[in-house]
Amino acid sequence: MNILKVYDRLQQYPLGKVLFTKAVCHQAPYFSTIRPLITDLRANYCEVQIKKRRSVTNHINTVHAIAMCNMAELAGGLMTDVSIPKGARWIPAGMTVQYIKKAKTDLTAVADASDIDLSVTGNVVIPVDVKDTNGDTVFHADITMNVKQK
Repeated sequence: MNILKVYDRLQQYPLGKVLFTKAVCHQAPYFSTIRPLITDLRANYCEVQIKKRRSVTNHINTVHAIAMCNMAELAGGLMTDVSIPKGARWIPAGMTVQYIKKAKTDLTAVADASDIDLSVTGNVVIPVDVKDTNGDTVFHADITMNVKQK
């Protein structure tokens, strides 16, 4: 069963998003270090949330840059995975990031590829914005995904 069907099927349960996120983190354990919650997943779109907790903060009590990189890669990777053609594969090839504002609250990463053709072979740049609870962008990543068709 493909990942999007699993996500959609689990949404009928009160803890569906939590169960889906735990399954993803079981497959890719490093993502569990930020305790994410995948709140929306569909073709060309993914949202991932994290709570501001001590374990993801730095010495100035803001969310650590690498925690934001981690959530951006999770959102961008999941979105790519459910958006590329059946049988295609992908792997991240690079990431360029901008730290725009101090991240002082809970955060939401949004990977939106609604204007990107993911049916191509080769490098595709996926934009991911991380926003605080006020809706302000605190971090931006351009993740280069190398897509290969079967």
